[in-house]
Amino acid sequence: MSGWVGVVALALVALAFVGYLSMTAGRLDHLHRRIESARSTLDAHLLRRATVSAELGTSALLDPAASLVLAASAHDASRPDLDDGARMQAESDLTAALVAALDPEDVAEVAKVAVGADLLGDLAAACRRVQLSRRFHNDAVRACRQVRRQRLVRLFRLAGHTAMPQPWEMDDSTPLG
Repeated sequence: MSGWVGVVALALVALAFVGYLSMTAGRLDHLHRRIESARSTLDAHLLRRATVSAELGTSALLDPAASLVLAASAHDASRPDLDDGARMQAESDLTAALVAALDPEDVAEVAKVAVGADLLGDLAAACRRVQLSRRFHNDAVRACRQVRRQRLVRLFRLAGHTAMPQPWEMDDSTPLG
């Protein structure tokens, strides 16, 4: 009889271990889906920021040099053929162009025109959304990487052949103006 108790206890321990692995694999899958969703949202907000920046650059409300730099940076940031590293750099360059083109004095002049005030409001909203969506994406990446570093996850290859997620690193500061 004591042999059966040992077998049942061993079976319960094995079942609990398999349950733990299953829950961890499910959590990992959920985190990967969350990263994909956050990345899609981030891409949409980055595209919106580039579109509004291009509109502002071509609106003739800024001086010609700032308009040219802003429009060119917005075009580079919205190119679909860039890999992630080049795209992060292009987005950081767009942020630098926005900071350079939108000093507080120029913003005050642009805001006097109704179209300019609308564009500046849209740009401010797009910049806030980029910051938030990048933060959500990077938080999901951090959580996923933390789970994937666990020994049991690596040992049992619970992540499968999915590439290790990478954070989205760029300068997303909002211009002072």
